[in-house]
This record gives sequence, C-alpha cells and structure tokens, in this order.
Amino acid sequence: MSIYSNLPVYRTSYELLLNLFIFSNNFSKDYKYTLGESIKKEVVDLLSNIYFSNREIVERKEKIIIAQKNTETIRLYLRLIKDLKQINLKKFIILNEQIESISKQLSAWKKSCE
Repeated sequence: MSIYSNLPVYRTSYELLLNLFIFSNNFSKDYKYTLGESIKKEVVDLLSNIYFSNREIVERKEKIIIAQKNTETIRLYLRLIKDLKQINLKKFIILNEQIESISKQLSAWKKSCE
C-alpha cells in the first residue's frame, strides 16, 4: 500500500479541488453557494473514496466504483457550470481534462483489482 498522497489519481483530484476553489470565486452569488458548494463537496467525497480505496484492500473495488460515480456527478456539475456561463471555455477545458485523467486512472486501478 502506497501513501495515498503520492497516488497520481489523488494528486490530480486534489488539483481539481484547488482549481474549483479558485474558479468558484467568480461564480455569481446565485451559484456560488449552491452549485459551487455541491461540486466542491463531490470532489471532497471523491478524494475520500480514493483514500479509502488505497487503505482498505477488502473494499478497494467497491470504493473505486463509488469514486467513479463521483467523477460522473462531477462531470454533470462541470457541464452545468459551463452552460450557466459561470466559467469560460478555457477553465472548463482545464477542469474537464483533470476529471478525464481521474476517470482513466480509476478505470485502470479498478482493472488491476480484478
């Protein structure tokens, strides 16, 4: 078991969370405390599931599946934030590339557990 903070998937997820905190500063008041908080909470849940996937060998595959569900929810939020014009295309691409990287890493990790 490696240290969770050294896992590439954890680092990418943490960078995603940092970017969301930075980008959400520019959200309008209507979305900052609703949609902005919801997506940040989902990324925190994702980080938690990655941590427990690394820690709990018995429940690893189940936690990875839950983390994959987190990524799909985050994708939905990202699309909504973009469509509501709370972030520009450049920021959307940055966030989308990060979530795509996370998704691919989780899929590979899940495959290695089988």
